[in-house]
Amino acid sequence: QVQLVESGGGLVQAGGSLRLSCASSERPATGSVMGWFRQAPGKEREFVVAINWSSGGTDYSDSVKGRFTISRDNTKNTVYLQMNSLKPEDTAVYYCAAGPGVVVLRMEGYKYWGQGTQVTVSS
Repeated sequence: QVQLVESGGGLVQAGGSLRLSCASSERPATGSVMGWFRQAPGKEREFVVAINWSSGGTDYSDSVKGRFTISRDNTKNTVYLQMNSLKPEDTAVYYCAAGPGVVVLRMEGYKYWGQGTQVTVSS
């Protein structure tokens, strides 16, 4: 059973930055993806960004493109989410997820999930 552990959430003012980390207990399989989703109060969980573990290819939601950057460290089985120019509407619980890479933009494409980390952006 793969375990994903997120860290790095917190409270930041609008315009600030945070970096989230997600450590996997196992090395991601070839061709698999690791992604970030977020869920704001009263809203559905939504896709934010994903990275293909093998190729490094990425997909970003339009709402974060140009502000967020996903990266990976193969030696640590860890994915990072650098979030810059944060806005109050980025406030949410951020979840790390891992999947086989067949479906990338929707939750059903991911088999393993972290516990979530809170990000709060004040105006």
